Amino acid sequence: MMPRQAYAPTPHSYVPNSTLHATINLDEEVKLADTRAERDLQESLAEIFSIIVTIDELEKAFLKDAVPEADYTEICERSLKQYKSILADETVANAFVGLEEFKAEWGLEVPRATERLRVGMPSTAVTASSGSAPTPATAGKNTSGTLILDATENFITFLDALRLGLLAKDQLHPLLTDVIQSVNKVTDRDFDNRGKIVQWLITLNQMKATEELSEDHARELELDINSAYQGFKSTLS
Repeated sequence: MMPRQAYAPTPHSYVPNSTLHATINLDEEVKLADTRAERDLQESLAEIFSIIVTIDELEKAFLKDAVPEADYTEICERSLKQYKSILADETVANAFVGLEEFKAEWGLEVPRATERLRVGMPSTAVTASSGSAPTPATAGKNTSGTLILDATENFITFLDALRLGLLAKDQLHPLLTDVIQSVNKVTDRDFDNRGKIVQWLITLNQMKATEELSEDHARELELDINSAYQGFKSTLS
């Protein structure tokens, strides 16, 4: 029996080619970018990669109650803002192409982050938890009155923006985010057309920053949010 060899033997048919040689200096540092602009672009894409992975892990931790709700909300909101801020750069956005394309290019399997980025808000903003939002019946009069006033003002501000002809995503999305967040601070009860607020937030979030709603969609949005406003007021009676 032949003695066992430490490594797999080299095939007898292989003959090293002594004429082959490295085309680069192996002692020289390889540069991934030739210009400052290329380096900045690569760093931005790397940041996006990191943010997506972070959001996915954060969602997993929150579902397992491994992170407090307040910490989850803060980290998620900050990550979403960073994601949107980086992609506001046209060069980065063009290289990024889209979330699905970016995931495919880098082999990312991040279903929870995908959903969170699609919605554009922490899950705590989409559905208020029973422990985080006071109801008018249980909150103190001063606190409750202030929160109700804030929510009412945010509804009116958003509707006024539509009537003034502000139709771009980057004009409407922040205002509608203020609406849902202030509503969640007032009550954790569902009400008529509350879901319309969330659906329009998702629709706006998927638009490009400067993309505008058509007049028909703007009228539909106004009707839906006004109906949600009436539903919200009905929970206060």
